[in-house]
Amino acid sequence: MEDSQIIDLYWQRSERAIAESENRYGRYCRAIAFNFTLNHEDAEECVSDTWLSAWNAMPDERPQALGAFFGTLTRRHAISRWRSRTRQKRGGGELPLALEELAECVPSDADPAKQVERQELAAAIRAFVDELNESEQKVFLARYWYLASVEEIARRMDFSRSKVKSMLYRLRGRLRERLMEEGLC
Repeated sequence: MEDSQIIDLYWQRSERAIAESENRYGRYCRAIAFNFTLNHEDAEECVSDTWLSAWNAMPDERPQALGAFFGTLTRRHAISRWRSRTRQKRGGGELPLALEELAECVPSDADPAKQVERQELAAAIRAFVDELNESEQKVFLARYWYLASVEEIARRMDFSRSKVKSMLYRLRGRLRERLMEEGLC
C-alpha cells in the first residue's frame, strides 16, 4: 500500500491504518528503537507508541514523508524510554557514545530558553548534512540519527572500521568549523 493511501486511512480513522503502517514500516521503526534501547521489549513498546502517536497526530497533520514521520516519532519514544531507564542506572550503548562524540562540536548550553538558537543550530546541521556527499551523509546519519555502531556502519557500507571512525572524526571537525563560522559554537 502506498504512503498516501495509509495517510488516507489515518484521516478516515480506520484501524487498518495501523496494520498497514506496521506492515510497511514496522521493521524500520523497530530497528531505530532497538538502536536506542538495546532491548527488544522496549523497542516493541516504542513502535506501539509510534502508532498511537501517529493516530493522534494524523488528523491535524498530513506528513510529506511517512517513513520519516514514523522514524521521528519512534526516535522520540526510544530516547524517552532510554532516558527514563538510564535515570535509575547508567548504562552503555550507542546513545551516550554518539552524544559524547558530538559534544565537542555542539554547544552544551542549549536549554529551553534558547529556542531560537536551537532552531538555528538545527538548520545549520541540516544544511551541513545536505552538503555532504552520499556516503558521508549515510555514515553521519547512521551514526548520529539512527545511532548505529561503528561496526554496523562499516558492515553496511562495506568500509573498514577505521575508515568509518576517521570519516566520523573528519565530519565532526568540519561540522565544528562550520558551527564556529556561523557563531553557533
